[in-house]
Amino acid sequence: MPFVFNPIMSKSTVDEIRERFDNDVERFSNLEIGQTTTLDSPLMLELVTQAAAACNPGASHILDVGCGAGNYTLKLLQALPDVNVTLVDLSAPMLERATQRISAVSKGAIRALQGDIRDLAFPAAQYDVILAAAVLHHLRSEDEWQLVFAKFERILKPGGSLWIVDLIEQSTEAVQALMWARYGEYLTEFKDAAFCEHVFGYIAKEDTPRPLIYQLNLLREVGFAQIEILHKNNLFAAFGGLKGII
Repeated sequence: MPFVFNPIMSKSTVDEIRERFDNDVERFSNLEIGQTTTLDSPLMLELVTQAAAACNPGASHILDVGCGAGNYTLKLLQALPDVNVTLVDLSAPMLERATQRISAVSKGAIRALQGDIRDLAFPAAQYDVILAAAVLHHLRSEDEWQLVFAKFERILKPGGSLWIVDLIEQSTEAVQALMWARYGEYLTEFKDAAFCEHVFGYIAKEDTPRPLIYQLNLLREVGFAQIEILHKNNLFAAFGGLKGII
């Protein structure tokens, strides 16, 4: 019998999420494999960083939100070497590993900020590219989603781009149930039923994803001039937006 995802439960606090990621650095430190619980992880890593480099070939400053061990910045540096990087993550061990890995291949400045993107302040028009991979599903209320997307638009330079890879949900209950069942089959085949239950357990406890359409509409609502969908498979998507040039 497939594991049944139950979203009706109390959600993890920021401290609880930070503690889990503090203890999970190694799983996020493989550039070739990516995050194995994410469908098409290597493909989305490739697509997002290629799109960022294509849209902002002259980029000098990038922001990696929820950077983990630095995979997305490392991949982008292959196309845009030696750009200046700001790393944001809840986890100090993740930031330490990301800084170590990036400094080994880049001469650009690296700034590491431990904290929550909801709380951190940034100057306007600061970044050419923002990367946000497997992080926004931790946002809770509609106000938080609005605040963070508006913050991204404000701190991008004119013509800058935001690229998101994330867990999403479906808008229709029946389709959501179908996609969870299919994702459960993938996790079980990848490892076993206990692994599937483990993954679904921490998703139910930690995450509050929103539909792809909701996020695309929000990008437009906060002022992004162009919206792009790079890839969608089951409950995972890669997409982004470009800020207009004034």
